[in-house]
Amino acid sequence: MLSYPPCRVRPMNAELESLKGALDHQRKHVVGILEGLSEEELRRPVLPSGWSCLALVRHLTLDVERFWFPGVIAGEPDVVGQLTAGAEAHWYTPEKMSVEEVFADYRSAIARADIVLAGSTPEQEPAAWPVEIWPTWRLPDVRHILIHVVTEVACHSGHLDAVRELIDGTTWLGGNPYAG
Repeated sequence: MLSYPPCRVRPMNAELESLKGALDHQRKHVVGILEGLSEEELRRPVLPSGWSCLALVRHLTLDVERFWFPGVIAGEPDVVGQLTAGAEAHWYTPEKMSVEEVFADYRSAIARADIVLAGSTPEQEPAAWPVEIWPTWRLPDVRHILIHVVTEVACHSGHLDAVRELIDGTTWLGGNPYAG
C-alpha cells in the first residue's frame, strides 16, 4: 500500500474540476484504446520511432502523472530528485515489468496526481521547477500545468489510436468513422 504525505483537501475549484474532467476523459481513452491487446502487441514497436504502447503508458506514468503533479506542483522530495533523470529511460518498459504492473503503476500515479490536484488552486505556483531541463521556459501555475497535461495526454491518446488501428483495425469510436 502506498502512502502519501498529507495534503489539505478542499472542495475542488470549478475551473480545476472542469480541467480534471477533461484529463480523466483522456486517461480513460489511453487505457480503453489498449483493452484487448495481447502482451506481444502491447510490447511491439509499431512506428519507426520504436516506442511500444506499453512504453507510452510508462512515459505517461513517469513523465506526466508523477512529474507534473507530485513533482512540479507539490515538490515531493521522492519525485523532485527524478525531475532531471534521463528521459529516454522513461520511454522504456523493463522486460521484467509485467503488463499488469505497468497499468497498476499508471493507475497509482493517477491516484497520487489526483491527491495533489485536490489540494491545489488554479493560481498556485509550482513548488519545484526543473530549470536544468527548461532554463528559459516555465509554466506559472497549476492552471497552466493542468492545461499542458491535458494537451499532452490527449496527444498521446491520439498516438495510441493510430497505433491500435495499425495493429488490428480497432478504433476508439468503433468501426470506420468514414463509412456511410
